[in-house]
Amino acid sequence: MSVTVWQAAQSVSISRIVVSTDDEEIAAAAERFGAEIIVRPPDISDDAASSESALLHSLDSLRDRDGYEPDLVVFLQCTSPVRYQGDIDRAVATLVREEADSLLSVAPSHRFLWSRANGNARPVNYDPVHRPRRQERTPEFVENGSIYVFKPWVLRQFRNRLGGKIALFEMDEATSFEIDDAFDFELVQWIARSRGVPMPSHEMLSDLRLLVLDFDGVLTDDRVLVIEGGKEAVWCSRGDGMGIALLRETGLPIVVLSRETNSVVADRCRKLGIPSYQGIGDKEAFLESYCRDSGIPLRQVAYVGNDINDIECMKRVGLPIAVADAHLEVRKTARLILNAAGGRGAVRELCDLILTRWGSGLVS
Repeated sequence: MSVTVWQAAQSVSISRIVVSTDDEEIAAAAERFGAEIIVRPPDISDDAASSESALLHSLDSLRDRDGYEPDLVVFLQCTSPVRYQGDIDRAVATLVREEADSLLSVAPSHRFLWSRANGNARPVNYDPVHRPRRQERTPEFVENGSIYVFKPWVLRQFRNRLGGKIALFEMDEATSFEIDDAFDFELVQWIARSRGVPMPSHEMLSDLRLLVLDFDGVLTDDRVLVIEGGKEAVWCSRGDGMGIALLRETGLPIVVLSRETNSVVADRCRKLGIPSYQGIGDKEAFLESYCRDSGIPLRQVAYVGNDINDIECMKRVGLPIAVADAHLEVRKTARLILNAAGGRGAVRELCDLILTRWGSGLVS
């Protein structure tokens, strides 16, 4: 459940996160990840109750209690948590672009289906006499249960999450796995790790003792301007600088590790008030030595990277973090993928997450 709430919090399309439950433990976990709770009454809390009944109760509660009616409802089932970075926002954008009233996420299928009727097996979606190759078949789509988006009137009129003009949001086949038992849970965890699905790491944010930043591609947008005489200039974010200033006030150590030897690294870090270590050939060995000398366990270190030379360090720390435009292999290694790109607010986003988790609030 916490994975789904965290994914909703990462979405720029979602402004309010609500969890409907009658379970105190689930409610407490959801609140830790920023959700508000609507207590589900007993008559719609048993195994026979439909999701639609909980959705209607939530909408009615928000309307009656707060006078609030959303433009769209994004319904995320916690038993289908394999969602990639940006999937929720892309699903909402699909509904808007296609001018649809409701949307469901699906996975393509080329499977040959059969049924039983009157004791006989019968093909459902192909002719076995003229058996086509699977890759030549026009794909059908399987409802994967991951994302539903609908206008509130659809639910009220049809008593269903789907109605009016319906759009499809296509996801890959790995998203079709659902959690029904302990084996499913382990399988979905493996799929999420192997496919680079970002997972929540807010618990680690509370336990941090060191934040390590790569420079190029993290504090910069990974471009360099070379001017006459060979001098280099880079693009940085003032918002990142403010985030670092706020985080430094908490006492959390922040350091920059870079293979670069250019003075622009030292100049920028000096202005930010954080130490930088440059010209490091083996960043992993340096990081291990630094943490050992500082008495900081690697499991309490967060490392923010963007390219493949960051991967070994990221594998060693407790919280590997990737900026949004990081190399694919870096994103696969990360436990947290930021929404913002390097040099364009990624560090500020992370600082705000840490400050919020530590209870410091945000400062504009």
